[in-house]
Amino acid sequence: MIKIVDLHKSFGENRVLQGVNLEIKKGEIIAIIGQSGSGKSVLLKLMIGLLKPDKGEIYVDGAEITRLKDDELHKITRRFGMLFQGAALFDSLTVFQNVCFGLERYTTYSPAEKEKIVKESLAKVGLRGVENLMPYELSGGMKKRVGLARAIAYSPEIILYDEPSTGIDPIRADAINELIISMKKNMNVTSVVITHDMISTYKVADRIAMLYQGKIIALGTPEEIRNSKDEIVQQFIHGRAEGPIENW
Repeated sequence: MIKIVDLHKSFGENRVLQGVNLEIKKGEIIAIIGQSGSGKSVLLKLMIGLLKPDKGEIYVDGAEITRLKDDELHKITRRFGMLFQGAALFDSLTVFQNVCFGLERYTTYSPAEKEKIVKESLAKVGLRGVENLMPYELSGGMKKRVGLARAIAYSPEIILYDEPSTGIDPIRADAINELIISMKKNMNVTSVVITHDMISTYKVADRIAMLYQGKIIALGTPEEIRNSKDEIVQQFIHGRAEGPIENW
């Protein structure tokens, strides 16, 4: 579904990605782990076309997207939904308008159909009766869930999750884990999950990729990653302060 080839991205002197190679299969859930500042969120933004790489290629269903013009890129990225780390709600729009944003852009549903989908999407993330609230009236965890409702509302083929459990209590976090799994089972959605939460990672992921010093250094099933002989992988998954990882 997605193929990333020798991807590089720098910001000034900061070389964030230094040759990322990764293939993501249709219908799988892949979790990308790595220390803060390792480039995980940058990688997601490159996948969805919000950033352009300095070098390398990204294929979505066979189409190379990094050199497409905006209108051509839009046709491909409309197949994506994305949950941003900070939710990225539009402050001037109500919850209803935020969740309806993708429906307005990408569908021809009637107003009644849109209202039904918005309410169903909010219910899936544990929110009811909040349609008329403004983002400033929401807690951080509620904003995150509204952002997730927006990401799933128009039934995208691919969903990118940037730290979906951050700022949410463990029960809500597990509900989101179940939602990610159900999107795969019921709709064959391809999911890319950026996370530090190893409990969530082991629960949802078909495969786990670890990003370190700008490259993927480990890739495998949860069991393979759990049993990895790599010291860097073991230090990260067990949260040990002492070990080979530098510059935390």
